[in-house]
Amino acid sequence: MNRLAIVIPCYNEEEVINETANRLKILLKRLIATKKILDTSYILFVNDGSKDTTWDIISDLHKSDKIFNGINLAKNVGHQNALIAGLNFVSDNCDIAISIDADLQDDINAIEDMIDAYAQGYDIVYGVRSSRKKDSFFKKHTALLFYKIMKLLGVNTIYNHADYRLMSKRAIKQFMLYGEKNMFIRGVVPLIGYKTTKVYYEREARFAGESKYPLRKMINFAVDGITSFSVKPIRFIFIIGVICLLFSFASIIYTLISYCQGNTVPGWTSVMISLWFLGSITILSLGIIGEYIGKIYSEVKRRPSYNIDTILFD
Repeated sequence: MNRLAIVIPCYNEEEVINETANRLKILLKRLIATKKILDTSYILFVNDGSKDTTWDIISDLHKSDKIFNGINLAKNVGHQNALIAGLNFVSDNCDIAISIDADLQDDINAIEDMIDAYAQGYDIVYGVRSSRKKDSFFKKHTALLFYKIMKLLGVNTIYNHADYRLMSKRAIKQFMLYGEKNMFIRGVVPLIGYKTTKVYYEREARFAGESKYPLRKMINFAVDGITSFSVKPIRFIFIIGVICLLFSFASIIYTLISYCQGNTVPGWTSVMISLWFLGSITILSLGIIGEYIGKIYSEVKRRPSYNIDTILFD
């Protein structure tokens, strides 16, 4: 048997955290009773600088039952960094760890299947959605577009997988060796290279509260994922530059021929289109290059991804 740690990043989850705790406690007790895991297994909530009473609830849960533990981060650092903080903490206090969101959308019954897969020799078990039937039209198709773009750019990600996964202790230790500041966990974990498999489940609607990933954060997350793992956008800029250069040569030739034929009439429309087109390409190119320069700037400073304020652990 193995000691299991369930890592749950939390940000303003006061409406769901008690229900999440109750359901997971029941599950852990059942897994302990059936000797799937050790009775020292536990749940770790990572409070990501919540502005509501999330940390107070975590503290009360810890007082009521030592199966619940918590880390309170000094400020909000984002879901990915909060998850890293939790995994880093449990790496010395478990044999296997499962990360899951606090909103109860991921089917917790898949946890037992993950543990069974680990017993069969898999170091990493991905929780994968079996379908997106319950997503809105917009979310379904933007997610599909994101995965297609990542695949086009050569990034190895698991389709329909978020951050619901099991990792063995050695997989977590290896994961922690990836020290980049702008961590895209879904892209890094497949790089570890240990034996992996998938467990499929049906994703449910959110139990309560609002999504912590509005459109703005989803776009930022996608940009971080792309620019953290692929230099192909820079290569696309070069290709666009070559195409624009060819158009420029063609335009010069056309202009010279028109001049020789006496057909050169100043055209406001053509001038403005050219200026706007080339200006847009320039700005777009600088923006993409700026993303990479910003990443380099963040990495070379080597600042910590998170600071822990309080630890509740027994």
